[in-house]
This record gives sequence, structure tokens and C-alpha cells, in this order.
Amino acid sequence: MTVLAPSFAQSAAPYKVLAYYRFAALPDCAALKPVLAQFCCARGIKGTFILAPEGINGTVAGRPEAIDALMAFFDSDPVWQGRLKGAEAKFSTAAVAPFYRMKVRLKPEIVTLRAPEANPTLRVGTYVEPEDWNALIARNDVLVIDTRNDYEVKLGTFLNARDPKTRSFTEFKDYVAGLDPGQQPKVAMFCTGGIRCEKASSYMLAHGFKDVFHLKGGILSYLETVPEAESRFQGECFVFDERVSVGAGLRQGDAMLCRACRLPMRPDEAKDSLCPACASNPPQGALERERQMALARSRGEAHLGDDAARAAALNKAKKTERRAAARVRPPSG
Repeated sequence: MTVLAPSFAQSAAPYKVLAYYRFAALPDCAALKPVLAQFCCARGIKGTFILAPEGINGTVAGRPEAIDALMAFFDSDPVWQGRLKGAEAKFSTAAVAPFYRMKVRLKPEIVTLRAPEANPTLRVGTYVEPEDWNALIARNDVLVIDTRNDYEVKLGTFLNARDPKTRSFTEFKDYVAGLDPGQQPKVAMFCTGGIRCEKASSYMLAHGFKDVFHLKGGILSYLETVPEAESRFQGECFVFDERVSVGAGLRQGDAMLCRACRLPMRPDEAKDSLCPACASNPPQGALERERQMALARSRGEAHLGDDAARAAALNKAKKTERRAAARVRPPSG
């Protein structure tokens, strides 16, 4: 099991946060759901796990001893039969509970691509350790691809990396369709924590690419492992938590969320804490919701709308972009 211990951990923080994933054959995931839910709920662990026939993915938090018990459960309990060996596990801490309930969800995929031929349990690209990444992406015969979405890429990416300009991972298939395996035989990919590019590598191998590499543990492992003076990552890495972004050594970055649409932006883009689009036309009700969240935070309280609002805003923004793209698309024929 690969474990990333964060440099930003605070010993006084009472909650331990676990980000965990593993591509593994789990055809019995429906039977595993109540077992995992019961184990977590009995120990006060909260957050979300996704189970699918292709594996497990999720982020949860609890008291340190509860998270340690969960890791032992994954490693040794007969119900898992050793199928999660080699999982990516990243730990951080939180002063207040970052989640409000425990959910275990069944889905067709743990990261949605809708391409059955992409099966990391059968084939996957070559893992590259963070220490070896710089040498690989410096080669002239390697195409470096950022597999994250466009709003993540704009905050920061690796030097000379290609941006597929995707708004969702399913659009990555369209990007690959425009590449010629004969012209780009060597490909190196990366994402935030490793899960997305792991599946992307399987997809590209299935479509004729011969030498496919991906950054083990993703950008987060790289930023923690590689000294800042040697880093080839430019900008900041967007993360889906209260830090918004991180930089070298996983130090919290300067990026902020638009207080209306909740999409990330650089401070120099902000106008009264709004992104350029929302500054001209803020979504109805968004500013009042943000005011209520700010009041809750000032009182040291968790606001139940924080996570839900961010997820809803991201989905709404993606739908708006797709509708806008459809309006400007030229007619066929």
C-alpha cells in the first residue's frame, strides 16, 4: 500500500482524513457496501466511498484510531481477501469534522469514463515515481498530457504539458481520438492524485499506444516529494477541499473560490471575490448563500451547504458550458 503522509499535518488536529483508491476486481461490490458502511458508522467515520466492479475510491475522516482501524480492516479482514493490496492512501488532518454523514455508493465506475476497454485491473501504464518524473517529461520523444479538467489546469500544470481542455473525464476519449499512436508512441500522463491518469493509461493502451506512463500518486505526491527548486510544476494544484489549492510541499496556495459559482480562480482574476463571469451576472441566491456560510465559519461552525453548494455549482457550471457550446456549434452538413 502506498501511503503519503502530509507535511501540512497539525498534531493538535483531532480528525484524520483519508483519501483512498484502488482499481481491483470487486464483482461483489453490492455485498461489500453494507459491510463497509456498518464498519465506518460504528466508529464515527464520515465521508464518502464509491464502490464499483472496478474498485474503490473515496475520502473519509474520523478520529485517528478509527481511521487506523479502517486501514487495518482493508489490509487484513477476510471480507476483502487482500484485493486492496497496493492501494493509494493519502492522509491529512482537520481541526473540525470535514464531513457530516457517511455514504457508501454503488456506481458502474469509480472514475467515470464510459469505456469498458479501459480496465486498470487488466492492464495499466507504467508507474513513474515522483523522483523520476522530471527526467521523463524532459525527453523530446514523450508527449506529456494533463488529464484533469480545464478549470483545474488553468491554476497550474507541468511545464510543456498538453491541456486536452476537457470539462469532464468522458471528453478525454474525444481528445485521444485526435492523436495518432504512430506519431505519439510515448505518452506520460498525470492528474491530482493518480486515479484518473491510471484509467486514462489503460484506455490509451487499448487504443494502440505502446509506451504509456503515468505519475504515481499524482501531482500531490510530486509536490510533497520533489524539492521546490527542482519542481517543474508551474502554478498551484487545485484540490477538492477547504484549501482550494496547494503548492510545493503541499503548502496551501493562494487560489480562491468564486463566492457565486464556486469555481477556482487566481486572486488577480477576482473582482469583489467573484470570477469575471459572475462579477457581471452572479447566480441568483448565490451571494446570500455565501454570506450565510461566512457567518457560520466566523462562529466556528460547519455549514451543511458548503460541500453540497460546491458540487451543485460545479455541475451547473458544466451544464451551462455545454449548452453554450451547443449554441455556437456550426450546423452539420
